[in-house]
Amino acid sequence: MEQKRKATAERLGVPPELMPRHLAIIMDGNGRWAQRRGLPRYEGHGQGARTAEMISLRCVDLGIESVTLYVFSLENWKRPQAEIDALMHIYSGYLVSIRQSLMENNVRFVHLGRVDGLPASVTDALRGTGELTGDNTGMVLAMALNYGGRAEVVDATRDIARRVRNGELQVEDIDEQCVSDHLYTKGLADPDLLIRTANELRVSNFLLWQISYSEFYVTDTLWPDFDQATLEKAMIAYARRDRRFGAIHTEPSSRG
Repeated sequence: MEQKRKATAERLGVPPELMPRHLAIIMDGNGRWAQRRGLPRYEGHGQGARTAEMISLRCVDLGIESVTLYVFSLENWKRPQAEIDALMHIYSGYLVSIRQSLMENNVRFVHLGRVDGLPASVTDALRGTGELTGDNTGMVLAMALNYGGRAEVVDATRDIARRVRNGELQVEDIDEQCVSDHLYTKGLADPDLLIRTANELRVSNFLLWQISYSEFYVTDTLWPDFDQATLEKAMIAYARRDRRFGAIHTEPSSRG
């Protein structure tokens, strides 16, 4: 993976240490993509799923360590039932269809979110894909499905409170690391770069804890049209950011 990162950095003309390791992507514009072509919205979601698989595999080739895709939020249950049913059908099929490529590319799949309320076909597919790829040691592909950032913090708080009540944890032990260890993303580094497509300018309840210091990149490209060139443009823009994490740099930045 490190060799791929170095090769990508050289090709893009950026220092290897300025390459993002964890990408988070809010995939917007599927419905608009379909409507502009006179197609039903579910066709846009189907094309978006194919784009998600393609981009995930490109990230493997680029040496990215983790990719988190925002697939379906808790708020998305407010959509028309017909669209929800179509989405759940797409998810269950997608999660099975990608298994071969995940195994061939040594990708480990993890689910972020709640399973309560999801159809059995989707929960079975999530569990099966996670178990099948659980021993893979390459890139991590995280799918935020039935996910909400506030709900994640609530669930983590409940877990911590339960452990305190059971005497497994002391109140004094609760710090930022403790909270992080009880989030859905336990074991994953925080995202370096958050990409949002379709020119939307909000975080939409996504990884609220984890993106505290993430760099944002917004493109007007609709998600089904997102490609490797657009991805690399975002990575180059990230490499040129001056990430201070609250500090002040007294020396000139080495970024291009």
